[in-house]
Amino acid sequence: MRAVLKPGRLEELFSLLDRHPDALPMGGGTDLLVKLRRETGRDERPLLLLSHVAELQGISDMGTEISIGAVTPLTRLIADPLVARHAPLLVRASGTIGGPAVRNMATIGGNVRTASPAGDSLPPLYLLGAEVEVASRKGIRRVPVGEFVAGPGCTQLHTREIITRILIPRAEGFPFQAFEKVGLRRSLAVAVVSFTGMVRMSSDGTVEAARFAWGSVAPTVARLPEVEAGLVGRRLDRDTIRAAADAVRRTVSPIDDIRAPADYRRAVAANLLSRFLEGIHA
Repeated sequence: MRAVLKPGRLEELFSLLDRHPDALPMGGGTDLLVKLRRETGRDERPLLLLSHVAELQGISDMGTEISIGAVTPLTRLIADPLVARHAPLLVRASGTIGGPAVRNMATIGGNVRTASPAGDSLPPLYLLGAEVEVASRKGIRRVPVGEFVAGPGCTQLHTREIITRILIPRAEGFPFQAFEKVGLRRSLAVAVVSFTGMVRMSSDGTVEAARFAWGSVAPTVARLPEVEAGLVGRRLDRDTIRAAADAVRRTVSPIDDIRAPADYRRAVAANLLSRFLEGIHA
Protein backbone atom coordinates (compact mmCIF):
# COMPACT_ATOMS: atom_id res chain seq x y z
CA MET A 1 0.00 0.00 0.00
CA ARG A 2 1.24 3.49 -0.89
CA ALA A 3 2.27 5.61 2.11
CA VAL A 4 0.98 9.17 2.48
CA LEU A 5 3.28 11.76 4.08
CA LYS A 6 1.75 14.94 5.51
CA PRO A 7 4.24 17.64 6.57
CA GLY A 8 3.02 20.84 8.18
CA ARG A 9 6.11 23.00 7.70
CA LEU A 10 8.79 23.33 5.03
CA GLU A 11 11.53 22.00 7.32
CA GLU A 12 9.46 18.89 8.01
CA LEU A 13 8.89 18.49 4.28
CA PHE A 14 12.64 18.48 3.59
CA SER A 15 13.20 15.97 6.38
CA LEU A 16 10.66 13.65 4.79
CA LEU A 17 12.32 14.08 1.39
CA ASP A 18 15.65 13.11 2.97
CA ARG A 19 14.07 9.87 4.20
CA HIS A 20 11.94 9.30 1.11
CA PRO A 21 13.78 10.78 -1.89
CA ASP A 22 11.43 8.98 -4.29
CA ALA A 23 8.29 10.55 -2.77
CA LEU A 24 5.85 12.17 -5.18
CA PRO A 25 5.02 15.77 -4.14
CA MET A 26 1.30 16.47 -4.52
CA GLY A 27 -0.57 19.75 -4.24
CA GLY A 28 -4.17 19.36 -5.33
CA GLY A 29 -3.52 16.11 -7.17
CA THR A 30 -5.74 16.95 -10.14
CA ASP A 31 -2.94 16.08 -12.59
CA LEU A 32 -0.85 13.66 -10.56
CA LEU A 33 -3.64 11.32 -9.48
CA VAL A 34 -4.94 11.05 -13.04
CA LYS A 35 -1.43 10.18 -14.21
CA LEU A 36 -0.99 7.53 -11.51
CA ARG A 37 -4.31 5.89 -12.38
CA ARG A 38 -3.21 5.56 -16.01
CA GLU A 39 0.10 3.90 -15.17
CA THR A 40 0.42 0.15 -15.24
CA GLY A 41 2.58 -1.86 -12.87
CA ARG A 42 3.17 -1.62 -9.16
CA ASP A 43 4.15 1.82 -7.89
CA GLU A 44 4.61 2.16 -4.14
CA ARG A 45 6.30 5.53 -4.04
CA PRO A 46 4.81 7.55 -1.16
CA LEU A 47 2.72 10.65 -1.75
CA LEU A 48 4.10 13.80 -0.15
CA LEU A 49 1.14 16.08 0.53
CA LEU A 50 1.96 19.78 0.21
CA SER A 51 -1.42 21.29 0.97
CA HIS A 52 -0.80 21.66 4.72
CA VAL A 53 2.63 23.32 4.43
CA ALA A 54 2.00 26.88 5.60
CA GLU A 55 4.91 28.40 3.69
CA LEU A 56 3.44 27.22 0.37
CA GLN A 57 0.06 28.92 0.81
CA GLY A 58 -1.30 32.39 0.25
CA ILE A 59 -0.95 35.52 -1.86
CA SER A 60 0.98 38.59 -0.74
CA ASP A 61 2.12 41.98 -2.00
CA MET A 62 5.92 42.15 -2.13
CA GLY A 63 6.02 45.74 -3.39
CA THR A 64 7.33 45.34 -6.92
CA GLU A 65 5.88 41.86 -7.39
CA ILE A 66 3.10 39.55 -6.28
CA SER A 67 3.92 36.33 -4.44
CA ILE A 68 1.59 33.36 -4.93
CA GLY A 69 2.25 30.26 -2.85
CA ALA A 70 2.71 27.18 -4.99
CA VAL A 71 -0.18 25.24 -3.45
CA THR A 72 -2.62 28.14 -3.42
CA PRO A 73 -5.83 26.76 -5.00
CA LEU A 74 -6.89 28.35 -8.28
CA THR A 75 -10.26 29.33 -6.79
CA ARG A 76 -8.47 31.48 -4.19
CA LEU A 77 -6.20 33.00 -6.85
CA ILE A 78 -9.17 33.90 -9.06
CA ALA A 79 -10.97 35.64 -6.18
CA ASP A 80 -7.97 37.58 -4.90
CA PRO A 81 -8.21 41.36 -5.56
CA LEU A 82 -4.44 41.81 -5.67
CA VAL A 83 -4.07 39.29 -8.49
CA ALA A 84 -7.13 40.67 -10.27
CA ARG A 85 -5.66 44.19 -10.19
CA HIS A 86 -2.11 43.42 -11.27
CA ALA A 87 -2.35 40.12 -13.17
CA PRO A 88 -5.85 39.99 -14.69
CA LEU A 89 -4.68 37.74 -17.53
CA LEU A 90 -3.74 35.06 -15.01
CA VAL A 91 -7.19 35.32 -13.44
CA ARG A 92 -8.90 34.92 -16.83
CA ALA A 93 -6.76 31.95 -17.78
CA SER A 94 -7.13 30.24 -14.41
CA GLY A 95 -10.89 30.52 -14.69
CA THR A 96 -10.82 28.27 -17.78
CA ILE A 97 -9.04 25.39 -16.04
CA GLY A 98 -11.42 22.49 -15.47
CA GLY A 99 -14.64 23.20 -13.58
CA PRO A 100 -15.30 24.59 -10.09
CA ALA A 101 -14.50 21.31 -8.35
CA VAL A 102 -11.16 21.06 -10.16
CA ARG A 103 -10.27 24.69 -9.47
CA ASN A 104 -11.02 24.19 -5.77
CA MET A 105 -8.23 21.58 -5.67
CA ALA A 106 -5.84 22.48 -8.50
CA THR A 107 -2.90 24.74 -7.64
CA ILE A 108 -0.88 27.27 -9.58
CA GLY A 109 2.35 25.43 -8.75
CA GLY A 110 0.89 22.17 -10.00
CA ASN A 111 -0.18 23.73 -13.30
CA VAL A 112 3.37 25.00 -13.82
CA ARG A 113 4.97 21.72 -12.70
CA THR A 114 2.84 19.66 -15.10
CA ALA A 115 4.41 21.71 -17.92
CA SER A 116 1.74 20.81 -20.44
CA PRO A 117 1.88 22.61 -23.81
CA ALA A 118 -1.84 23.22 -23.18
CA GLY A 119 -1.37 24.49 -19.61
CA ASP A 120 -3.74 27.45 -19.38
CA SER A 121 -1.81 29.46 -16.79
CA LEU A 122 1.49 29.28 -18.66
CA PRO A 123 1.01 31.79 -21.53
CA PRO A 124 -0.03 34.59 -19.12
CA LEU A 125 2.83 33.74 -16.78
CA TYR A 126 5.29 33.96 -19.69
CA LEU A 127 4.01 37.40 -20.74
CA LEU A 128 3.91 38.68 -17.18
CA GLY A 129 7.58 37.83 -16.67
CA ALA A 130 6.82 35.42 -13.83
CA GLU A 131 9.54 33.55 -11.99
CA VAL A 132 9.34 30.19 -10.28
CA GLU A 133 10.89 30.01 -6.81
CA VAL A 134 12.18 26.57 -5.89
CA ALA A 135 13.71 25.49 -2.60
CA SER A 136 15.72 22.63 -1.16
CA ARG A 137 18.03 22.15 1.80
CA LYS A 138 20.72 23.77 -0.35
CA GLY A 139 18.79 27.03 -0.52
CA ILE A 140 16.39 28.96 -2.73
CA ARG A 141 16.66 29.86 -6.38
CA ARG A 142 14.46 31.73 -8.83
CA VAL A 143 14.01 30.72 -12.46
CA PRO A 144 12.06 32.56 -15.17
CA VAL A 145 9.07 30.44 -16.06
CA GLY A 146 10.18 30.31 -19.70
CA GLU A 147 13.42 28.66 -18.62
CA PHE A 148 11.85 26.50 -15.93
CA VAL A 149 9.54 24.75 -18.42
CA ALA A 150 11.89 22.70 -20.60
CA GLY A 151 9.41 20.68 -22.67
CA PRO A 152 6.19 18.69 -22.45
CA GLY A 153 6.08 17.44 -18.86
CA CYS A 154 9.70 18.50 -18.29
CA THR A 155 11.01 21.22 -16.00
CA GLN A 156 14.27 22.40 -14.44
CA LEU A 157 13.16 21.13 -11.02
CA HIS A 158 16.00 19.16 -9.44
CA THR A 159 15.87 16.17 -7.12
CA ARG A 160 14.56 17.08 -3.63
CA GLU A 161 13.50 20.54 -4.78
CA ILE A 162 10.00 21.90 -4.27
CA ILE A 163 8.26 24.76 -6.05
CA THR A 164 7.52 27.21 -3.27
CA ARG A 165 6.16 30.35 -4.95
CA ILE A 166 5.29 31.97 -8.25
CA LEU A 167 6.49 35.59 -8.35
CA ILE A 168 4.87 38.01 -10.78
CA PRO A 169 6.05 41.58 -11.45
CA ARG A 170 3.25 44.11 -11.46
CA ALA A 171 1.99 44.41 -15.06
CA GLU A 172 1.59 48.13 -15.55
CA GLY A 173 1.00 50.14 -18.70
CA PHE A 174 -0.66 47.55 -20.94
CA PRO A 175 -4.27 48.73 -21.31
CA PHE A 176 -5.03 46.20 -24.05
CA GLN A 177 -4.94 42.63 -22.76
CA ALA A 178 -6.64 39.42 -23.85
CA PHE A 179 -6.75 35.72 -23.08
CA GLU A 180 -8.66 33.35 -25.35
CA LYS A 181 -8.90 29.60 -25.34
CA VAL A 182 -10.30 27.47 -28.14
CA GLY A 183 -11.36 23.96 -27.18
CA LEU A 184 -13.69 21.22 -28.36
CA ARG A 185 -16.36 22.22 -25.84
CA ARG A 186 -17.29 25.24 -23.77
CA SER A 187 -16.21 23.91 -20.38
CA LEU A 188 -13.78 21.32 -18.98
CA ALA A 189 -11.86 21.62 -22.24
CA VAL A 190 -8.19 21.10 -22.96
CA ALA A 191 -6.95 23.94 -25.16
CA VAL A 192 -6.69 23.24 -28.88
CA VAL A 193 -5.07 26.68 -29.06
CA SER A 194 -4.82 29.41 -26.45
CA PHE A 195 -3.68 32.98 -26.97
CA THR A 196 -2.55 35.72 -24.63
CA GLY A 197 -1.81 39.25 -25.76
CA MET A 198 -0.69 42.53 -24.23
CA VAL A 199 -0.33 45.77 -26.21
CA ARG A 200 0.48 49.36 -25.32
CA MET A 201 -0.21 52.13 -27.84
CA SER A 202 1.64 55.43 -28.25
CA SER A 203 -0.11 58.77 -28.28
CA ASP A 204 0.45 58.97 -32.05
CA GLY A 205 -1.60 55.80 -32.64
CA THR A 206 1.28 53.40 -33.20
CA VAL A 207 2.20 50.29 -31.24
CA GLU A 208 4.65 51.09 -28.46
CA ALA A 209 5.03 47.56 -27.04
CA ALA A 210 3.53 44.14 -27.74
CA ARG A 211 3.72 40.76 -26.07
CA PHE A 212 2.08 37.59 -27.37
CA ALA A 213 2.08 33.95 -26.33
CA TRP A 214 0.31 30.86 -27.61
CA GLY A 215 -0.41 27.50 -26.00
CA SER A 216 -0.85 24.12 -27.73
CA VAL A 217 1.04 25.15 -30.87
CA ALA A 218 4.56 24.05 -29.86
CA PRO A 219 6.28 21.79 -27.29
CA THR A 220 6.20 24.70 -24.84
CA VAL A 221 4.52 28.11 -24.85
CA ALA A 222 5.26 29.87 -28.14
CA ARG A 223 6.61 33.42 -28.03
CA LEU A 224 7.28 35.04 -31.40
CA PRO A 225 9.62 37.99 -30.78
CA GLU A 226 9.82 38.82 -34.48
CA VAL A 227 6.06 39.30 -34.64
CA GLU A 228 6.12 41.52 -31.55
CA ALA A 229 9.05 43.60 -32.85
CA GLY A 230 7.46 43.90 -36.28
CA LEU A 231 4.46 45.70 -34.83
CA VAL A 232 6.37 48.29 -32.79
CA GLY A 233 6.11 51.70 -34.38
CA ARG A 234 3.37 50.58 -36.77
CA ARG A 235 -0.27 51.54 -36.96
CA LEU A 236 -2.71 48.68 -36.66
CA ASP A 237 -4.15 48.95 -40.15
CA ARG A 238 -5.42 46.04 -42.21
CA ASP A 239 -2.10 45.34 -43.92
CA THR A 240 -0.11 45.37 -40.68
CA ILE A 241 -2.53 42.99 -38.97
CA ARG A 242 -2.60 40.65 -41.97
CA ALA A 243 1.21 40.55 -42.11
CA ALA A 244 1.44 39.72 -38.39
CA ALA A 245 -1.14 36.95 -38.71
CA ASP A 246 0.67 35.49 -41.74
CA ALA A 247 3.92 35.45 -39.77
CA VAL A 248 2.21 33.52 -36.97
CA ARG A 249 0.79 30.99 -39.42
CA ARG A 250 4.26 30.40 -40.89
CA THR A 251 6.15 30.27 -37.60
CA VAL A 252 4.20 28.21 -35.08
CA SER A 253 4.91 24.47 -35.08
CA PRO A 254 1.90 22.52 -33.78
CA ILE A 255 1.33 18.81 -34.14
CA ASP A 256 -1.60 16.69 -35.28
CA ASP A 257 -3.32 14.96 -32.38
CA ILE A 258 -6.74 13.66 -31.40
CA ARG A 259 -8.02 17.18 -30.69
CA ALA A 260 -7.03 18.95 -33.90
CA PRO A 261 -4.76 18.82 -36.96
CA ALA A 262 -1.72 21.07 -37.14
CA ASP A 263 -3.07 23.18 -40.03
CA TYR A 264 -6.18 24.01 -38.03
CA ARG A 265 -4.07 25.08 -35.07
CA ARG A 266 -1.96 27.34 -37.29
CA ALA A 267 -5.08 29.02 -38.66
CA VAL A 268 -6.62 29.48 -35.21
CA ALA A 269 -3.37 30.89 -33.75
CA ALA A 270 -3.24 33.49 -36.54
CA ASN A 271 -6.94 34.31 -36.28
CA LEU A 272 -6.79 34.87 -32.52
CA LEU A 273 -4.00 37.42 -32.99
CA SER A 274 -5.95 39.13 -35.78
CA ARG A 275 -9.08 39.38 -33.65
CA PHE A 276 -7.17 40.88 -30.74
CA LEU A 277 -5.41 43.49 -32.91
CA GLU A 278 -8.59 44.34 -34.82
CA GLY A 279 -10.32 44.97 -31.50
CA ILE A 280 -7.64 47.51 -30.59
CA HIS A 281 -7.86 49.14 -34.00
CA ALA A 282 -11.67 49.41 -33.97
